[in-house]
Amino acid sequence: MKVDAKAKLLIVEDDEGLQRQLRWAYDDYEVLIASDRNSAIDLLRAEEPPVVTLDLGLPPDPNGVSEGFATLEKILALKPETKVIVASGHGARESALRAISSGAYDFYHKPVDIDQLGLIVRRAFQLHGIEHENRRLESCVGEDRTVLGTMLTAAPEMMKVARTIERVANTGVSVMLLGASGTGKELLARGLHNASRRAQSGFVAINCAAIPENLLEAELFGYERGAFTGAVKSNEGKIEQAHGGTLFLDEVGDIPLPLQVKLLRFLQERTIERIGGRKPIAVDTRIVCATHQDLPEMIKAGSFREDLWYRLAEIVVRIPSLAERAGDAVLLAKHFLHRFAREMNPQVKGFTPAALAAIDAWQWPGNVRELENRMKRAVIMADGKHITAEDLDLGSGEEQGLPLNLKAAREDADRRAIRQALARSENNISSAAKLLGISRPTLYDLLKQYGLQP
Repeated sequence: MKVDAKAKLLIVEDDEGLQRQLRWAYDDYEVLIASDRNSAIDLLRAEEPPVVTLDLGLPPDPNGVSEGFATLEKILALKPETKVIVASGHGARESALRAISSGAYDFYHKPVDIDQLGLIVRRAFQLHGIEHENRRLESCVGEDRTVLGTMLTAAPEMMKVARTIERVANTGVSVMLLGASGTGKELLARGLHNASRRAQSGFVAINCAAIPENLLEAELFGYERGAFTGAVKSNEGKIEQAHGGTLFLDEVGDIPLPLQVKLLRFLQERTIERIGGRKPIAVDTRIVCATHQDLPEMIKAGSFREDLWYRLAEIVVRIPSLAERAGDAVLLAKHFLHRFAREMNPQVKGFTPAALAAIDAWQWPGNVRELENRMKRAVIMADGKHITAEDLDLGSGEEQGLPLNLKAAREDADRRAIRQALARSENNISSAAKLLGISRPTLYDLLKQYGLQP
């Protein structure tokens, strides 16, 4: 089976004889050769090969696997979509399991079987091509979207989060939402509930950080009459109230250790006992949790139970910050403007160009919650029909991290600018082109080049 001769295959191998053999065997590809980690990363940055074959036994550890795994980790950190095929003769089974769990596409055992490896390589190129086309088709930017029924976004990063939640909604597994404060964790939890078979039953939310420690157990598990002073009647806890539905535990990292034990017992047995109660009560409640804290670090410090973590985090969803969601800040700002203007100041109709530029540039450390609060204040304080940068009281943005290479930096800047221009111009191609200082045909060419759809 012939493939495009321009397809780039990076072979990371320190044996010169095997290098020559593989170069000869794969003349259908543009073969790139690296013999150590540094040269492999240099070629990855410069050439961006879709597929890499990686020998784990690289210098300065040719008889081990430490250098190979360090190279694998670096490749996937820089270019996660790269298909890395790992080879080793050292502890093959253990290395294979570790490589696949670390993100490698496949594994083969030395000595090399050229035909077998060739089949793996061809399949890796085919899968990479399919995934690339899927990403292109799914990159519908510049278009206002509501995902999971309630969340407004045009950012591919949030689309990916939404697709993950949609996939796990009907599985019944416990889901842990990790993200900074204000990123919309409760909104996503509600979206998960609404997309599940439990949507007809209740969604109950509780903020574990907002309730005093001595009252939290009663809030979660309920109590019987006479269980303590003031308990004049029996009361259901939040877990019981969510029977048949979903319980959302926000800031789960603030649950004290003694109560963590009781919560773990419920997750294991699916029964609870109210405070002062003597009989177990069977409850069918799905748990969805969220926190902005680093729970693995809390586990190391002894303030959060590891066994509870594994029960609560069967699926972990990491939510990007607003600064990582290109175009969303402007899109959400317009949404909040229409909402707050209708309620508080109907004369406000839009933004000045400087205000939109300030919204784009700001890093939003408080995420969507900060944006909502600033928009509410700006609408109230605005003197004219348009919100100004002064009304928003925003400073300048912060420097971003180093990209894969200069080409990637340019492409990322282009994509970001196009998304922002489309968001500002309400998806009008002519207006977006004018904001970008280019012609409409040029903008159409860029949209096609980057796989973006207006």
